[in-house]
Amino acid sequence: MSISEILPRLYEASLVTIQVLLVSIVFMFIIAFIAGLSRVSKYKFVRVLTLIYVEFFRGTSLLIQLFWIMFAVPLIFGIRFDPFLAGVIALSLNYGAYSSEVVRSSIEAVSKGQTEAGIALNMSRRLRMFRIILPQAFRRMLPGFGNNVIELLKGTSLLSFITLTEATRMARNLANQSFDDYLTIFTCLLLVYFTIALPLVLITKYLERRASRGVADA
Repeated sequence: MSISEILPRLYEASLVTIQVLLVSIVFMFIIAFIAGLSRVSKYKFVRVLTLIYVEFFRGTSLLIQLFWIMFAVPLIFGIRFDPFLAGVIALSLNYGAYSSEVVRSSIEAVSKGQTEAGIALNMSRRLRMFRIILPQAFRRMLPGFGNNVIELLKGTSLLSFITLTEATRMARNLANQSFDDYLTIFTCLLLVYFTIALPLVLITKYLERRASRGVADA
């Protein structure tokens, strides 16, 4: 099997990888901001509930989470997900937990003096958060978000475990058909993942430069 035969089939399957990646990134960011803001809530029970979610998903394997959402939840609760949706749910919850810590740590890294200035201006807690704290914290979040997006891309390779035919599963199928081309197939797979990851890295670097423009470190 030649490279010209392998690459088109891998790139065709990578469309599924890209679809899962893009949808999961959207939900990852939503979960990250909700959980991140909840971690700095003034209500203790909100902080505790969010901490349990974060530590549970950070402390257990993504592969096992995929198994539970795809195979265990239907048996226990009678709720069935197709492999695409199960993959998006698991990836979003897992990397949302990691990213929420990026949000929390970035918020806590903003100088206390900024909060005190908002209080002196008689701004409410919510107004201080959205007008003063978050704009400054967002710049600090970008490197962490960039890393988590790349890790999320790598995590999509586990979706072959729940029968979704994405790039890695296609490579395994091709390797099973032609074991002698095993090395060539997985070398092409490396190229496919790098091709998907490179724009993500460049976009993150661009956003970091834009966010840092004209801003002095505190």
